[in-house]
Amino acid sequence: MRIKYFNDGLVGNNNIKASFTKTGEMIRLLYGSADYKQFLDTFHPGVKVNDSNLIYLHDDINNAYSQEYIENTNILETQIFNTYFKIRVTQTDFAPIGEKFLVKKYVIKNENDIDLNINFLVYSKILTNLNNDTSGYVKNNSLIQYNHDFSVCTFSNLPLYNKQINGADNNFKTGVIGGKDYIGMSSSSAISYDLGTLKPGAEKTINLYVYINKNKDKNLLTKLDEEIDRIKSLDLSKLESECKQYWKDMVKAHDTLDVNKKELSNKIKKIYNRSLLLFPLLVNEKTGGISAGIEVDEDKTKCGRYSYCWPRDAVFITKALDIAGMEELSEKFYSKFCKSTQNKNGMWEQRFFTDGRLAPCWGYQIDETASVVLGVYDHFNFTKNKNFIKENLKMLENAISFLKQYIDDILDEKFEMQKSYDLWEEFEGISLYSVSAIFGAFSSMIEMYNELKKMYENNSKKIDIILKEQEVLKEYCARIKEYCKNNFYDEEKKSYVRNLVDRKLDISLLGTIIPFNMFDKDNEKIKNTIEKIDMLLRTYTGGYIRYEDDGYMGGYNPWPIATLWIAWYYLEIGEDEKALELFSFVTNSSSGHGFLGEQINNDAMKPAWVIGLTWSHAMYLIVLDKLFQKSIL
Repeated sequence: MRIKYFNDGLVGNNNIKASFTKTGEMIRLLYGSADYKQFLDTFHPGVKVNDSNLIYLHDDINNAYSQEYIENTNILETQIFNTYFKIRVTQTDFAPIGEKFLVKKYVIKNENDIDLNINFLVYSKILTNLNNDTSGYVKNNSLIQYNHDFSVCTFSNLPLYNKQINGADNNFKTGVIGGKDYIGMSSSSAISYDLGTLKPGAEKTINLYVYINKNKDKNLLTKLDEEIDRIKSLDLSKLESECKQYWKDMVKAHDTLDVNKKELSNKIKKIYNRSLLLFPLLVNEKTGGISAGIEVDEDKTKCGRYSYCWPRDAVFITKALDIAGMEELSEKFYSKFCKSTQNKNGMWEQRFFTDGRLAPCWGYQIDETASVVLGVYDHFNFTKNKNFIKENLKMLENAISFLKQYIDDILDEKFEMQKSYDLWEEFEGISLYSVSAIFGAFSSMIEMYNELKKMYENNSKKIDIILKEQEVLKEYCARIKEYCKNNFYDEEKKSYVRNLVDRKLDISLLGTIIPFNMFDKDNEKIKNTIEKIDMLLRTYTGGYIRYEDDGYMGGYNPWPIATLWIAWYYLEIGEDEKALELFSFVTNSSSGHGFLGEQINNDAMKPAWVIGLTWSHAMYLIVLDKLFQKSIL
């Protein structure tokens, strides 16, 4: 598979998603959720002009590019101008609402002063392996690339001019394809369309459809033709108009902070609106699972992959969803996804596919379990729906039971249980963030029991059980707090440290205050810790790395998560100017489309890795909301 790390653009609906480079190349094609299933290795459109070799639309030395989303939509438009032949191609990509296909519209205009004969070609290579062998098949004027379970169909309203099922890799770059085979055992094939002669100033449109079929739903030998014909018969201009209106209406309905009505910079508005447009694409509509982002590294050359759902993220992401007026997505995450993925012993594993199936893991993180409890309480505080707590009570109590076992193992110095990874999934052992997450879970459960007592006021037996459990949890909270004070404060460094082995400063130390509320933000030892964080984790550009000597992806890149986390802290203690400065730093480091990355390149001040990270966008909305609450923006 080709290495393709950066998803500069993303379009889709609840059935299909596709990601693009800044030159408009489609590099990923996903069916269903944002994490599964990915079909595409390579999709290269190009044009042959007169007797030239092929001009790749997305990679030619004579091409100039610009790209924008149609405002407040998930419709991506890429302008490609070939300076040699003076051809302008306007490429528009979108997924019609409710459909299972992607539209790729190309408007080709001759801006030369001579006639140009245009042949339009498409090379498509589908991912394949021994257990998922893919073949090519031309039928009904369509290229059908199929395996046992799925078919990826590429077609147009225009008739095919030529095709090549086998050996397309060798011929495609010449712009001349052909062959006798209509079917063959190849995962890469090519098709072409003759657009005829374009006079100077004339233009022609070719609409490509990329449809994904579940073979068990529509047999590719009997029923697939009917679906292809149906799609060809649709009014494309109407589909595009409906798609545009759908996303614009969605942004308007979820502009709960009135961002678009305020006197704010265009960058802030762009990031906010892009966040609103991104969240629905990364949430599994059926299960409520939330993907961390569109995948960037399927072959795991640099990381352990990203497109999974970490329950731990919920404490931040669902808070942002609530702020954006997407409470139903938050509720579905807890009431459906978390219920279905909880282990029998009460814990949650490290990560899952968004459909709820267990994803590849390398251990477990206790903060995954603790964060779900805190997240439920946080969501309740937003909705004030007591039935939400009651409906999830069994799940919560099972989680609390497991957390008790884990913390008993530490506090009683048994050390018999499996060690937990830390927040960043690098250190295995006892970490301050993880322990404080358990404090946050227990204290949240105490408060949720307070709400439940009001619902059980006529059930004295249940009230007694609740009261006893509250006392037990209060005792745990006191012991955890004392344990952390006695073990994680380094007198020599005059600060708290992240664990008892490397004893480094880490931005996650803020978790003891936000969101877990274990330590008082005005505590002198906390103030000392923040001073050390400022000294050791702030980069020369003004952002923050995660921890001392953070070497991930080359090292010393600021993270929006880390930078916004400390901005949030500064807002809590009244250091509003510092918070605004950090918020502005993240704002100015967004991509041209308003996406936030996992990291920021210090030189370019642009996303350096994982563009469109859900957690980064969530933190941005949380801090933006806090700024508005304090009337700072």
